[in-house]
Amino acid sequence: MTEKRAEPQTRHAAMEQKQPLVRIVRRPVMPLGQAWAIRGIAFLAALLAGALLIGLLGHNPFLVYADMVVGALGTRTSLIETVKLTLPLLAAALSVALSFRMRFWNIGAEGQILAGGIAASYFALFCYDMMPGWLLLIIMFLAAAVAGALWGALPAVFKAKWNTNETLFTLMLNYVALGLVKYLEAGPWKKPGGYPKIDMFEDVARLPKLFGVHIGWLITIALVILVAVYLRRSKHGYEAAVVGESPDTARYAGMNVGRVLVRTMLFAGAIAGIAGFMQVSGADYTLHEGTAGGVGFTAITVAWLAQLNPWGMVVVAAFLALLDKGANRIHTTFGVPATASDVLTGLILFFMLGCEFFINYRLVFRKGAKGRG
Repeated sequence: MTEKRAEPQTRHAAMEQKQPLVRIVRRPVMPLGQAWAIRGIAFLAALLAGALLIGLLGHNPFLVYADMVVGALGTRTSLIETVKLTLPLLAAALSVALSFRMRFWNIGAEGQILAGGIAASYFALFCYDMMPGWLLLIIMFLAAAVAGALWGALPAVFKAKWNTNETLFTLMLNYVALGLVKYLEAGPWKKPGGYPKIDMFEDVARLPKLFGVHIGWLITIALVILVAVYLRRSKHGYEAAVVGESPDTARYAGMNVGRVLVRTMLFAGAIAGIAGFMQVSGADYTLHEGTAGGVGFTAITVAWLAQLNPWGMVVVAAFLALLDKGANRIHTTFGVPATASDVLTGLILFFMLGCEFFINYRLVFRKGAKGRG
């Protein structure tokens, strides 16, 4: 009898041993105040970790942090540069947010920015003397939007028709766009003489400035408002959200999932293409390999940190631009290696992204193990 009674207990113990030590379980929706408290703690922890790194390099963390803020915001020139860094990052984040809303993992904003830059550059280089400057800029804007839209819609069409992997597709299109820019630099658009390089735009093809910054900031504000209304108030935005939650539910409700994918990616790609237009016409005044400059990838971080909220992206994009500009400043002022500046920025992002995990999930330990997340 004792042996028979022991059998179920032994079997139960064996099943317990097969369970993982730690499981990740999704939390119920956390109260907003508690979530922001966690984010605040994560930010302080990031600053402390960064201070430790700065101290190990032999510098005073308070002076370094203060110099980062001064370098990004302390003078009119530095403030303008920080704003110029914010604009393409914010526009690209808006593009990424649209696709991520419907769980379409678009990693191709970089290529869509370049596609828009290429289209705008064509008219800037070869049509600048055929029309008034205001008309030229409008055509450059529209061309960039169309090129970015087509570049973004291509993987959506393949996804809708043949269920291809959009992550790999959009990622590969980045390299196609970059290869095209390199070809243009070394081939048909090459500036006569010297290294492979595309000529600078004439003044008529450059965005005018308002308060010291090119008017791309007005375009970006308009895009923020447009995307916020699209996602929260429009039927198309609602359909994108439903497709993201459950494609089967969307089909049951009578939605054409493929059409929603393509339509939303046309919009998302157009915004990224506009970001490319602002870069070539407002910041660089030419097209080159670094026109996108990693903005398309950093935009993913901006979108996630802001929880796909367009207004939150304004704050996050500005914060990351401040870090970028401030890191350049401390490299010059304190001689902090550029790699260390990147590590400092990475530490802050690591903590800020990591806290989102604990806001949405908790750790459940196997029965009998110590602690509970």
